[in-house]
Amino acid sequence: MSGTLNKVMLIGHLGDEVKIHYFEGGNCIGRFPLATNETYTNKQTGERVTNTDWHNIVVRNKAAEICEKYLSKGDKVYVEGRLKNRQWQGEDGNTRYTTEVHVQDFTFLSTKKESMANAQQVPTATQQSEPVKPSNPAPVQETEQDDDLPF
Repeated sequence: MSGTLNKVMLIGHLGDEVKIHYFEGGNCIGRFPLATNETYTNKQTGERVTNTDWHNIVVRNKAAEICEKYLSKGDKVYVEGRLKNRQWQGEDGNTRYTTEVHVQDFTFLSTKKESMANAQQVPTATQQSEPVKPSNPAPVQETEQDDDLPF
């Protein structure tokens, strides 16, 4: 393959409100942190462990305005874009680096309120009813199997 690929797809929750900055000429840029989680069970202790990764998300122009209008902290969103590395000089004179996800496509998945409501509506095992058994089950036809196996 002669080409290269720089593509990122994330589903996560906003860690803060969308911060938008307008430039001369009407263009704008929006930024927000996105949290993704990885959960596993530690085999030695049996304890559930959750690791959270934070991603710097950047959206531009009309997409930034839409995100600012409809997204808020805690909302779940799908973003698709490409990684960009930036460097700048800090106030202390040191060179700083950051990696950002520059969004090309996004989908709003749920709000924080919807996520909380769904978590409360999930029935527990004691609340679930037993499966209904049919009163007249259909006769089961048995098939004969040969005991002569080829191996």
